[in-house]
Amino acid sequence: MSSQKDFIKIYGARVHNLKNINIEIPRNELVVFTGKSGSGKSSLAFDTIHAEGQRRYLETFNAYARQFLGNMERPEVDKITGLSPVVAIEQKTTSKNPRSTVGTITEIYDYLRLLYARVGTAYSHKSGKKMVRFTDDQILKLLQKDFKNKAINVLAPIVRSRKGHYAELFHSLAKKGFIKVRVDGEIIEITPSLKLDRYKTHDIEVVIDRLKVSDKNAKRLLSSLKLAMKDGDGVMMVIEKGKTDARYFSRSLMCPETGIAYKNPEPNSFSFNSPKGACKVCNGLGKYKIVDEEKIVPNHDLSINMGAIAPIANRKSDWIISQIEIIGKKYDFTLSTPFSDIPKKAVEAIMYGETDTLKVKLKTAGISKTYKLNFDGIVNFIQEQSKNSNVKSIEKWASKYMSEHDCKSCGGSRLNVESSHFKVAGKGIHEVSNMDISSFEEWVLTIEKSLNKNELKIAKQIIKELSKRLQFIVDVGLSYLSLNRSSKTLSGGEAQRIRLATQIGTQLTNVLYILDEPSIGLHQRDNLKLIDSLKKLRDIGNSVIVVEHDKDMIKQADFIVDLGPGAGVHGGEVVAQGKYQSIIDANQSTSEFLKGTKEIEVPKKRRKGNGKFLKINGARGNNLKN
Repeated sequence: MSSQKDFIKIYGARVHNLKNINIEIPRNELVVFTGKSGSGKSSLAFDTIHAEGQRRYLETFNAYARQFLGNMERPEVDKITGLSPVVAIEQKTTSKNPRSTVGTITEIYDYLRLLYARVGTAYSHKSGKKMVRFTDDQILKLLQKDFKNKAINVLAPIVRSRKGHYAELFHSLAKKGFIKVRVDGEIIEITPSLKLDRYKTHDIEVVIDRLKVSDKNAKRLLSSLKLAMKDGDGVMMVIEKGKTDARYFSRSLMCPETGIAYKNPEPNSFSFNSPKGACKVCNGLGKYKIVDEEKIVPNHDLSINMGAIAPIANRKSDWIISQIEIIGKKYDFTLSTPFSDIPKKAVEAIMYGETDTLKVKLKTAGISKTYKLNFDGIVNFIQEQSKNSNVKSIEKWASKYMSEHDCKSCGGSRLNVESSHFKVAGKGIHEVSNMDISSFEEWVLTIEKSLNKNELKIAKQIIKELSKRLQFIVDVGLSYLSLNRSSKTLSGGEAQRIRLATQIGTQLTNVLYILDEPSIGLHQRDNLKLIDSLKKLRDIGNSVIVVEHDKDMIKQADFIVDLGPGAGVHGGEVVAQGKYQSIIDANQSTSEFLKGTKEIEVPKKRRKGNGKFLKINGARGNNLKN
């Protein structure tokens, strides 16, 4: 008898249709559970082995923690020994969270963020020019070279494109000893009465010093540029006397032409799940929802009484209907008028609100009262209700009448404008995230050539980790996906293989992995790659159990458990176990199909259709090309 550590031993498994099964499953091997649908494969793999593994894990928590986690019932089994920590990789969508993508699940995007933060090259989002950064000594040398013996103004930008009169700011600057400021391109003196037009946007720079650039004034110039950097939040300007063009300098990343400055990038600067990196308009979702008039009025031939306005179709008398009736009197239509015949101005009033206050007569508890109300319109009402995240049912109701659109601010990249303008090997992080994995893998190979020696030293390990994880995704047959693909759009099989690739990437050992038919939907060449991936998982020191019907998977398994002989009450027994030949020799259940003595026949006659068609026009979702 083998030692306990070499086997997972199951005694008396009776979950669902299992008939008091006793079995020894070898550890650290690729094991396939096969048999007819309903024969008890999942009952043994998931509802017995995985359920017991989860129950034991929960028992490691103290009583206080378990009251929040809940208790798991012990599966109907007498005893299981030799069980490692269990991870089930089932066929189900990973997450409905719109922020979850292939890149975030596999952690590839985390390495990508690190890469861009460490070796990304910044470009101005206004001029497109490469951003630069200087030390104080470099700025001093440049000024001495480019403005030698010339008179210059040293300025610190303190207001950029903001409205306000700024009287308090000028008063504060005067108290600090500053005499002049540059307002909207013109240098003026600070006076006690200085005040700007509060409704216009302004650019304001304080004049730190006016001097001639010479070796004699080098110490003064250095002191002035340091003060300008301090007051200008790391940015300063230099303007030659008599000219208007400004030169910008910064200790952080800065556009030499426009003076736009970026903060030094961090990994979070490229995360659409962080306020530092997310687009300010769509909050990192890449999309936003707006009310769709076509969904509000799907059929223009109906009248309001007949339910033309879908959100209020079931309302026969309430404050909304009463207000629409008053709008009808103003624009000469009734609730029985087909919506297509309602005047255009009246439709606008119904949808977006009426400027005039409406007098509405409502009866409450038998008493009629007249109210003065402002009608905001159906569209604005739904838009407001969609923000009611406190009541999910209301938010869900509002979403029925809304359509999703790409964010105009970020173009669907999810990132803010600064983060979108960092490049590695000529590509922005949002560009490579939209590539399919095959193209992305090719791009990764070009990174090293685009870096200098110092950058390569920093990025080498990151590139190695990226390449490794990308290969895992290719190996499980998902090279056609992009990192930006939302996880909620993945099929069950795709989601399962993504999780498998992630688990291989984590390099965990001494774990029992259980998978549910991972070969579904795979091309033959990808199926062989999948089998190799499962073997890699086994070879690093894990046990792998696969519920599977695929012949190649069964042939490649180290150990096979055939359940049957039938389905439901006719199954639940181990009809054969061992190597492939042992299953063939059993002459029951799966053996007959593997040998070809039984097969599922293709119908000789196909059912005829009814002559009607389902027409799809302009489908462009994911990789569909119109």
